[in-house]
Amino acid sequence: MQIRNKYAVAGIFFGYFIMGLVDVVGISANYVKADFSLSDSVSSFLPLIAFISFAFLAVPSGLLMNRIGRKNSVLVSFIITFIALLIPMSSYTFPAMLTTFALVGIGNTVMQTSINPLLADVVPESRLSSSLTLGQFFRSISSAIGPILVTSIMLLTGNWKDIFPIYAIITIIGIVWLYKAPVTERVVGNHEKSSYLSILQLLKEKHILILFLALFAFVGIDVGMNVYVPEFLQTRCGLPLQKAGLGSSLYFTARIIGSLIGAALLLRYCSKSIYLYTMAAGVIIFAIMMLFPQLYIALTAIFFIGLICANVFSILLSLALQYRPDKANEISGLMIMAVSGGAIIPLLIGIVNDLTGASAGMYVLLICLLFLFLSAVYLRRYNN
Repeated sequence: MQIRNKYAVAGIFFGYFIMGLVDVVGISANYVKADFSLSDSVSSFLPLIAFISFAFLAVPSGLLMNRIGRKNSVLVSFIITFIALLIPMSSYTFPAMLTTFALVGIGNTVMQTSINPLLADVVPESRLSSSLTLGQFFRSISSAIGPILVTSIMLLTGNWKDIFPIYAIITIIGIVWLYKAPVTERVVGNHEKSSYLSILQLLKEKHILILFLALFAFVGIDVGMNVYVPEFLQTRCGLPLQKAGLGSSLYFTARIIGSLIGAALLLRYCSKSIYLYTMAAGVIIFAIMMLFPQLYIALTAIFFIGLICANVFSILLSLALQYRPDKANEISGLMIMAVSGGAIIPLLIGIVNDLTGASAGMYVLLICLLFLFLSAVYLRRYNN
């Protein structure tokens, strides 16, 4: 099957690029921490504020899709994001930044819940895993250039907050593009009877529960790497913040490359097998990074972990959507609820760092990788 509406597909992929703007929270948290002299525990509330909305609003976002449609839900998410980006342009206080990150999180919750099913409306089912991975490729580009843009802006203007007007303009482009893109949404299932409780009850199915917990752990790894790689490079490798912040860009650059590789591999090989082998490699590489924290080892490990993590989100999400296609909106909301792992796990890392020092909280991410490996073993044995 061929993709018939390439303009709509391109607009949706641009939406994935906007989705990646949320990862500016990682490098921003480090600058806000320095500007307001915050501890690790307090500064970890920035990603907490940004990602905690996934725990409470993802399922309602799925219900919102049932009411106003997937495309309109994505447009609403773009508008919320745009409003969030305006705040630092007029006020730079700690409460203002908390508000900004909260609104970015809310917008991203609605966006991630609705944009994946919307993509499923415009691509053949046989290409869904690969298309979702390609969407993550565009998100990774956005995530990778964020720290580079912030560093460049600091060198040019001395004010890292000048990143927000740039992101606001990008978001406006996305709003206009998707608004004009014609999309015919598929109607599946009987959504009128769906409720918050009925969606949560999907977790009673073991397969869905495993996928949910795996996605929770993975997003915790993804955000934890984004937020704490700079500190790890500072405390373990002695790099200054301006250079250490580029460690996040290295991670997301690897994700860009990994997404391209994954989009091709997922067209030819079983996604469950790819997931299993990459998670096994991830555990080994991360353990080496923690045990031998020399700079060249750390940078090499960060790059390979980025490669390994590039396709996890799309694999888990596609497996969930394909497991119950009659409940695509509801399962999408449920799975995006798991993105709240990006709030909880970095908070745990910050607490462990404050208690032990020397970036020991990064071992939390190793535990998450171990769980992902175990979930991959289960999914490989599971025959749907």
